[in-house]
Parts: sequence; C-alpha cells; structure tokens
Amino acid sequence: MSIEIANESGAEVDTDSVLAVARHALDEMGVNPLAELSVLLVDIGYMTELNHRWMGGDGPTDVLAFPMDEGSVDHGPGESAPASGEPALLGDIVLCPEVAAKQAATAGHTAADELHLLTVHGVLHLLGYDHAEPEEEREMFALQARLLASWRSTRSR
Repeated sequence: MSIEIANESGAEVDTDSVLAVARHALDEMGVNPLAELSVLLVDIGYMTELNHRWMGGDGPTDVLAFPMDEGSVDHGPGESAPASGEPALLGDIVLCPEVAAKQAATAGHTAADELHLLTVHGVLHLLGYDHAEPEEEREMFALQARLLASWRSTRSR
C-alpha cells in the first residue's frame, strides 16, 4: 500500500498516526495492496478555496476526498488487478487540522482523534461510500466507527 502524506498546514500533526489509520482502514476494507493514496494536510485558507471550487461551499471544511476515475479503482480481492499491472490510484484526501481541532474541542476528544476519524471518513468516500441519504449515512458512519474501534484496539496492544 503506497500512501503519500504531506503536511502543508503549518500545524503540528502526528502524520505517522494519520498514515497508520489510513493504512488500517484500507487493509480492513480489502483494498488491493498495490493501491495508492495521497493525504494532504492544508491550512484554512487553502481548504476554503478547495471547498468553494470543488464543492460550492462557503468557508473551510474538515475533509475533502477526491476519488480517481471510478474505472481505475481496485476495490479489493473480488476484483483482478488493473490490466496494465499498474497500481490502482484511489485518490486524494485533504484534511484541515485547524478545523479538526475546533471540531475535536466541541466533540470532547483530541485533535488527533478527530484527524483519525476524518481520515477514515475520507478513505470511505474514496471507496464509494456517501452519506447524502439517511440509509447511506447509517451504513457509512457505522463502518467508520467499526474501523476506528478496530484501529484503536490494535494500537492498545
């Protein structure tokens, strides 16, 4: 699993743990081990720009996921590797640590916990999950909670 992570946010972030939770989520979801993912941490100004440009939103958001072309995604062991032998490009997850820190304070947990949650949330979006409809939201958020719980249990051993 190739995961590139870049912290351009100016915030102090444990990028190793963000990388670890992303890898755990992808492994648990059965994603092809040759898959590639990019995680970018940005400041509020850049996240505001991305949110406006791509989502039509106002202000910064916590996480954005930019999946690659659906045809190039290898979702897991049920599918064969791409014909070219190239690794599947899952896409990009963009996180805003400053927004995550504000949300963490409201939720009563650490900024690191919030970044882990947002990373798993972004991974699930890249894998085709959404939360636009109530049933989709229940499924996605239950899966997100399960993945986070299993990741935390592996870290506490």
